[in-house]
Amino acid sequence: MALQELLKNLERSADDTDTAKKTVLDITDIDASDEYVELKSNIHDRLTKIIDLSLLDGIDEVRLRREISKATEGILADKTLQTIPLNAKEHARLLKEIEDEVLGLGPLEGLMQDDSVSDILVNSYKSVYVERFGKIEKTRVRFKDDTHLMRIIEKIVSAVGRRIDEISPMVDARLPDGSRVNAIIPPLALDGPCLSIRRFAVDPLTLKDLTVLKTITPVLGELLKAIVQARLNVLISGGTGSGKTTLLNVMSQFISHAERIVTIEDSAELQLKQDHVVRLETRPANLEGKGQITQRDLVRNSLRMRPDRIIVGEVRGAEAVDMLQAMNTGHDGSLTTVHANTPVDALMRIETMVNMAGFNLPSDYIKKFISSAINVVIQIERLVDGSRKVVSLQEITGMEGSVITMQEIISFEQSDVDKDGVVAGRFRSHGIRPKFFDRFTKMGIPITENLFEQE
Repeated sequence: MALQELLKNLERSADDTDTAKKTVLDITDIDASDEYVELKSNIHDRLTKIIDLSLLDGIDEVRLRREISKATEGILADKTLQTIPLNAKEHARLLKEIEDEVLGLGPLEGLMQDDSVSDILVNSYKSVYVERFGKIEKTRVRFKDDTHLMRIIEKIVSAVGRRIDEISPMVDARLPDGSRVNAIIPPLALDGPCLSIRRFAVDPLTLKDLTVLKTITPVLGELLKAIVQARLNVLISGGTGSGKTTLLNVMSQFISHAERIVTIEDSAELQLKQDHVVRLETRPANLEGKGQITQRDLVRNSLRMRPDRIIVGEVRGAEAVDMLQAMNTGHDGSLTTVHANTPVDALMRIETMVNMAGFNLPSDYIKKFISSAINVVIQIERLVDGSRKVVSLQEITGMEGSVITMQEIISFEQSDVDKDGVVAGRFRSHGIRPKFFDRFTKMGIPITENLFEQE
């Protein structure tokens, strides 16, 4: 089908667009044979030769999908195309996947439309896993070959102005819906290109959602809300996939709309709903190895932007020292996350990152710097049953000798795992009245001492 004919058909299509919507097929339940994958690849190649998709920007996607489906039917009718017998379900699936190949992420599009999928993990062109409800499972989704997978990766990274090739074989990017993408290709990936997509809900979770999911209790939720409103500096610690960014998003919802917030991330993930937000994102070096903008550069620059609060998506390097300086110089209420297994490990990592900045400061001085900057450390974990829990909330109380001292306010105590693999346990208040309680009183935050009574 020529481009002109396609455009004419689009102009004539004025019927109800709802009738053009396709039924979303569960492609994870159907095996794709080599012959099927080859047929789909051949059809896609023909479509890209006869349609210049760059000229179709702005055309309604539903109508465009309908016309691509018509063009695919025309190609299937071509007797020169080596085809295979298809039943009605396979035929409908083929049309849907061709549309996804041209306009979306190809074989991954069906997974992207599945709200139960939180992570998509492509280990190779024929090995795709997903995470659902905290559990990883293998799917029947596959690509034709490494070239096919590379085409999808390049489509993703080019959309955000980044590149991936042998010179730069690793990349962090994001999808239009905010999902985080990491890709790594040969020669670093020995078995072919690898792709990881961390999906985020279109509607961010709320405090109530975390309570329903039993990540926190209502009492702990009220305390988290008060901590943000009292402008305490917070460090959220946890492992990969434990829910650090989700918790950071939830806590950020309690920042006043009157405050100016600057967010700093390697790949933009935060979904703040306030009006006065400035979002900053790092930039990799260009082909000549120049032009790189690091998180440390952005943290330094943010201090000149008159922020009320600074939120760093994750500290993982020398920017930790600038983040601590910001917390210590009038930017109370700042939040950040770090990869660590315990609150103690989190503070050790922060100390290591400060040393990475190359200042050669004495260890005791760095620890004192950390203890005066950070008020609260929150540890979140993904448990063996896939559930996420805030397992510890600790207050930094100062220094004793050369040790940063903390006191645990609330913790989750696991008792056992039942026969269905579900973790059993309870949240427990340790009966400690935190030092920051006085700050609640001074700021008129309605938290009573009863909240901290021992259980």
